[in-house]
Order: sequence, then C-alpha cells, then structure tokens
Amino acid sequence: MGMTMTQKILAAHAGLDEVRPGQLINARLDQVLGNDITTPVAINEFEKAGFNSVFDRSRINIVLDHFVPNKDIKSAQQSKQCREFANKYDIINFFDVGKMGIEHALLPEQGIVTAGDCIIGADSHTCTYGAVGAFSTGVGSTDMAAGMATGMAWFKVPAAIRFHLTGKLGPRVSGKDVILHIIGMIGVDGALYKSMEFTGPGVAGLSMDDRLCICNMAIEAGAKNGIFPVDEVTVAYLTGRSRREWKVYEADPDAEYEQTIEVDLSAIEPTVSWPHLPENTHTARESEGIAIDQVVIGSCTNGRLEDMQAAYEILKGKTIAPGVRGIIIPGTMQVYKTCLQNGWLEAFIDAGCIVSTPTCGPCLGGYMGILAEGERCISTTNRNFVGRMGHVKSEVYLASPATAAASALTGHITDPREVE
Repeated sequence: MGMTMTQKILAAHAGLDEVRPGQLINARLDQVLGNDITTPVAINEFEKAGFNSVFDRSRINIVLDHFVPNKDIKSAQQSKQCREFANKYDIINFFDVGKMGIEHALLPEQGIVTAGDCIIGADSHTCTYGAVGAFSTGVGSTDMAAGMATGMAWFKVPAAIRFHLTGKLGPRVSGKDVILHIIGMIGVDGALYKSMEFTGPGVAGLSMDDRLCICNMAIEAGAKNGIFPVDEVTVAYLTGRSRREWKVYEADPDAEYEQTIEVDLSAIEPTVSWPHLPENTHTARESEGIAIDQVVIGSCTNGRLEDMQAAYEILKGKTIAPGVRGIIIPGTMQVYKTCLQNGWLEAFIDAGCIVSTPTCGPCLGGYMGILAEGERCISTTNRNFVGRMGHVKSEVYLASPATAAASALTGHITDPREVE
C-alpha cells in the first residue's frame, strides 16, 4: 500500500521505509520555531530538564511577534528572556524589533523553511509551511524545548483527506475564500488530526500566497497539517530563496485517503465566517448589511504582499466610511518596505487607515485593535472565537483582504466584486 506525501516525509525523517496512519514514530527535525509567548515557557522547561546545549543553532527560530514592540512590562520580560536565551546559545535565526515579522509570514519569505522539511513550532499555525511542500505542525512548548535540545520529536502518523481542486478562482476571490469555504463544508473538527492534502489541476492556479493562507488555516478544521505538492509555482518561489537544498516528495498513486473531497474553485464566492466559529460561513452577498466598527487587514493568514495589494487596489483614491477604524498590518518588514516603495502605505493612510509595524497584535486580542462590548470587526485573521479580539460580547467576522477592504469603504460587510 502506498503512502501520502505527508507520510513519505515522516517516514524519511524517522529513518523508516514506510509508515502507516496511527503509528507512533520518532522523527528528525529540520526546524524548530517559537515566539515571544511560547518560547519563554519552552526555555523554562529546557532549563528544568537540565539541557545545556541546542542541537543546531541554525535550525532554531525565535520570532518576537505577538506583543512586540512590547505592550507592557510582562511582555517586555518575556522578550528579554528570549533575547538572553538567543544570545547564550548564539541562535542565528532570532528576529526582534526592526527585523522581525509575523512568524508564519517571515520564515517562508526568508527561505528558512523549504520543501521536504519536517518542522515543529510552538504555535498552532505552524501548519502554514505545508504550502512549500513540508510537513509542518504546531506543538506545545514542552515539545519545543525537547526539539531545541535533541532535534527530535515524536508523532502519531496522521491519516489523510484529499482535497481535489479543479477550476480557477474568479476576480477578487482568493485562498482565504477557499479555506473558509472548505471549513464551512467540513466543520472545525472535520479533519481532526488528519493531513489535509491539496491536489488536482486547480492547484496550478493558486499563488504561493494563496497556498500559505490555505495551509495556515488547516488547524481551524482540526488538521494536524495541510500540504501542497511541489510544482512549478513552488520551485519558482524557492529558487534563489531557500537557504538549503530541498527534497520533493510525491504521494504514491495508490496512497490511501480516508476520503476525497471535490472543490471547484470557479464556484467559490467571497466568503465570510460569522461569529463565533470559522465553520459558520456565509457568502459575502449573504452577509451584506452587517454594520462594522473596525477592519483589520494583516496577520499570519493574510499579511503578505498579495494581501496588501488586494487591499490597495480597493482602497486607493477612496476614503473608508465614517466611524470605521481601519488597521493594516504588513506581515514582515520586507512586505512593509515594498508597500512603502509602491506607494501603497500612502494610499492606506490617505484612505483613513493606520499602518502598523508587523505584529500579531489584535488577532489574539493582544493589542493594536482590541474590541469593546458590542463592537464588530471584519478581519483577515484566522479565528473568531468568543472574546478572541477583545470583549466577550464583541464579534469578529473572518474574510479575505478584498472583502475586508470593500467593507471598510461602506461601513458594512460588502462583496468586493461590487466595489470599483
């Protein structure tokens, strides 16, 4: 019996000829990741266990992005602990103010993660890197601590669901609409501890930014990981960017999938997830008329260059509606700089928005856009749980950058195809 793409990567990193769903394995890691919230916990566990060295200082990544620039004393202390650890062990990939970005936008951009890798990160959205053909998943801080010391982690090999993509996305429809549509189909536990494997002729029409967004939200369907095949789009993205040689793994023709779900990309419309679960999806047309107080465009889901461009193309030369707070957060300093060079930042400011340094900020209710009681926000982030962005009686509607930008102009949720 053949193996899926994910199973092949795990078998190779476990030094095994084959693996099967449910099998427990111990696998070699290519990259270990933590941020300013999860790394301090991992450091405490690392020291408690008596470790005094890291397995490879070039394969540990610490990105200060959740509360950076620091919002208060506690966050400053957490960042200080990360800085001291990075200095002590001479961690090469340490990203602080001025050089940091939102971790899951930054690591692919910098070529740190690549095809064929086995990656863990103490952040649930580490599944993002499946977009470049890697096995990548979120873990707890204790697993991160063990990974930093030993370069190993244990896994239960996931079964897989195949998403067979056909057709091509229409105007102002993006990867965010695809993944919201899929989560609406299968639910927030529809892929619980499964590998979401995206295949089919429709894959070729998805940009790398689309794929990164789709894999980023695999966890919102309960998945262990999401993964795309390595094709011409992937190779073009990795060429001149990847810091290491990559390896291409392909699913066997007789690979076993628990089910195959057909997705016609041409039939997908701009999609919005209503409170308080990502599975509560409606089309943007069905959502029109819902008044909003705030718009957030950014995050590890939608803070990349194509996301900024989608917002720019709608906001340029216009002004957001009175009473709406527009917050735009480029995902990395490079994205920020390109927006500046392209004149997009000026257009955002002229439209009445603020532009922040890269940060997770409001996505997790951290800072830079907390909601008060009764307020509504349309956001390009990844979760809309009760109290996710502030008060427990606030509401978050998840959408694409195009839908969020169009809604900023009208003051209510709006289908971006209806805006010139």
